[in-house]
Amino acid sequence: MATLDGQSVTPDDLLPLALTNLGHFTSMRVDESGRIRGLSLHLERLVRDCKAVWGADLDSGRVRDYVRQALAGHEGPCVVRVTIYDPAVDMGHPADADQPRVLVTMRPAGAMPPPPLRAMSMQYERDLPEVKHAGLFGALHARRTAQLKGFDDALFVSSDGHVSEGGTWNVGFINDEGVVWPQAPVLPGVTMALLQRHVDHQTAAVSLDQAKRMQAAFATNTSIGVRALSVIDDTPMAIEHPVLSALREAYLSIPGEAL
Repeated sequence: MATLDGQSVTPDDLLPLALTNLGHFTSMRVDESGRIRGLSLHLERLVRDCKAVWGADLDSGRVRDYVRQALAGHEGPCVVRVTIYDPAVDMGHPADADQPRVLVTMRPAGAMPPPPLRAMSMQYERDLPEVKHAGLFGALHARRTAQLKGFDDALFVSSDGHVSEGGTWNVGFINDEGVVWPQAPVLPGVTMALLQRHVDHQTAAVSLDQAKRMQAAFATNTSIGVRALSVIDDTPMAIEHPVLSALREAYLSIPGEAL
């Protein structure tokens, strides 16, 4: 099911998004009761990114209404994606597009947490990393490259050799002192932000060599929660660790917010 400003979407409505890929979004996991963990942060992201991408104000109340409408009658957990784009955008004159609209789509939610992740490191830095934008070519090309080599996903490393994030997830590490988040240009993930509020942590630059010497590593996003990394390149990582268990428990203990 897909709606644009609460109305059935047409192929013509989607064509500009498909051809320009200019937009931003957030994805939210909806639990069995219809609540969303980190809902306020997701809405704040949409408002913030709408100003950055379109120079426009976004009514978060309107977004909530459209998501409620999309979920009406739906049972069971799912992932709702809210994409903000302007169907009037033109590749030759993107500056003329300043009337963004709200596209709501849904997909089934997978099990949480999913199996451990096998990550392949590669040099890559996303455009405008602080925005969750629709420009996913680079990240998905990296993911495809990793999968063709027998891994599950890519772990991004900057030109100076420091780990930043994964294709569509934040990465964290565990050492003797606890949780370490990379100090690097990354997407400010909602799951990461929630964990940082509830679990002691530090932020520091982490080289690829340092990452491989950590006691454990994990990926976070709204769809997967906290997912262990079982390998980085040819280096095996522990998939069970007391801090990993504490992170999962802390995340699942955070109550969902009602729409």
